[in-house]
Amino acid sequence: MLLATIEVIGAYFTRQLEQTSIENFQSSIQIQTVVSNQLANQLTSDSKNANDRLNQIVNDYNNDAISEIIVVDNKDTIRAVSNLNDKSKIGQRINNTDVKRVISTGHQINKVIDDHGNYMIQISPLTSGNGSNNNVGAIYVKASMQDVFNNLRQISLTFLIASLIAALLGAFLALVISRAITQPIEEMQKQALHIADGDYSSQVKIYSNDELGQLGRAFNTLSVRIERSQEESDSERRRLDSVLSHMSDGVLATDRHGNVSVVNQMALNFLNVKEEDVINKPIAEVLGLKDTSSQDLISSQKEIVVTIDPNTRDEMILHASFSLIKRVTGFVSGSVCVLHDVTEQQKNEDSQKQFVSNVSHELRTPLTSLQAYIEALNEGAWKDPNIAPKFLEVTQQETSRMIRMINDLLSLSRMDRGVSKMDLEFVNLNDFVNHILNRFDMIVKTDKNNDKKKKYTIKRELGNQALWVEIDTDKMMQVIDNIMNNAIKYSPDGSVITVRLTQNKNHVILSISDQGLGIPRKDLGKIFDRFYRVDKARSRAQGGTGLGLAIAKEIVEAHHGRIWADSSEGKGSTFYISLPYEPMTEEDDWDEV
Repeated sequence: MLLATIEVIGAYFTRQLEQTSIENFQSSIQIQTVVSNQLANQLTSDSKNANDRLNQIVNDYNNDAISEIIVVDNKDTIRAVSNLNDKSKIGQRINNTDVKRVISTGHQINKVIDDHGNYMIQISPLTSGNGSNNNVGAIYVKASMQDVFNNLRQISLTFLIASLIAALLGAFLALVISRAITQPIEEMQKQALHIADGDYSSQVKIYSNDELGQLGRAFNTLSVRIERSQEESDSERRRLDSVLSHMSDGVLATDRHGNVSVVNQMALNFLNVKEEDVINKPIAEVLGLKDTSSQDLISSQKEIVVTIDPNTRDEMILHASFSLIKRVTGFVSGSVCVLHDVTEQQKNEDSQKQFVSNVSHELRTPLTSLQAYIEALNEGAWKDPNIAPKFLEVTQQETSRMIRMINDLLSLSRMDRGVSKMDLEFVNLNDFVNHILNRFDMIVKTDKNNDKKKKYTIKRELGNQALWVEIDTDKMMQVIDNIMNNAIKYSPDGSVITVRLTQNKNHVILSISDQGLGIPRKDLGKIFDRFYRVDKARSRAQGGTGLGLAIAKEIVEAHHGRIWADSSEGKGSTFYISLPYEPMTEEDDWDEV
């Protein structure tokens, strides 16, 4: 732009200089009025030596710029010339049309011609003293303009060189100034890219206190504030992630279309899915709701119950509640679904209902029997010596049965409330089990001669190793007695009951196997539930309360152990009791009791 401006100015200046130079040159070759008057007077003179006088005047005229002068009268006849070589032209008619026009019109003509060089032709009219319109001839002046044009060329060249120097200096200064402007801008651009990449450590260098310097300071301030805002945002995000990851409830966040955008680990555990299988999926599909759309779930905000893996061992019942995410303007940008595991609560409610139902059912049967027999006795059956003793015996049996049931319920209640205390002591489990089995062996010997009693054999596979465990002997004896009594009750006459004691890493396992009818596979997971019976009629007929195995489970779990059963129909059952065990070293000094 600077070079173009200089060139435009130069062209205008050169044009004006050229025009001024031509005008000045034109003025410089203008024949003086005195000389013109002298020439005009000679042209009007009738003297014979008028031509000589004209030539003398022309030759005496001193102007170094003029190369040729020709005087012509009003009859177009050449009367005088300045060049001696052109003397032969005197008296001849001139053929120059410009000269003729000047003589006829009386107007001066100036023109520049290129005749092997640059020349100016000036043709001026010569008038007599009687009036300006009385043309008596014309004077033809030819002057060389070589010096004028040489000066113009020199000036133009000088101007061109100066323009180039000015342009170079201007370009250099423009580069320096533009660099001073662009360098802070480039640094701000780099800083902006660093900020976009999350790097806030660098700062824009301040070079001056002008607008760019103020902009740089503002940019540095902006960088610091963005860094603080980002740190606060990251802190809030980490806090939110920590809250979400440690929540006991599952959380699903969706966009306004109902597609899942955020999910915490607990929700993934509840739904038994991976994060990539949930993100950007409709929440209705994620929750397994086929007949409901995601938009309906979000808009209605109803609380629903979702069942995961129904009718399986991993069945889970979830309570889902929805809430909208709204901006300040009221625009709904998404929703939050909170999943709460109510499986245990639901199971507890079902267990309570089942427990009340079972207790009512179990107590109704003996109470109904008692009422019937007491009414019969009240109506006179007590007078019959054959019937009255039987009725009283049945009444006594049903009363004993209810007492046992109430005692078992009280035991379970105490264990549920944590009131039942454990009196723990280290005992040799091998000797402890042998002691219990010895009692059953005595019962076998006592009932050997009684044909009404069931015959059975106890087989021991206990080993000789001392296995010291910390147990409550009374409660653990109750567990083993219960399992042994069940094995005896439900085994056929002449069967063998096998008791084994094995060590497995940090546990000692006691197993009791019978040769009874066995337990169906579908009932194995429920036999430790309260009041649950596989064969209800047979169990009730043998006086069972349905609480023995439930009590056994509570006692074993209170010892941090585990109890389970393995059975096949027609092949008997095996009950296992696993208790924590730590082997003793030779340096341990314990008194064997």
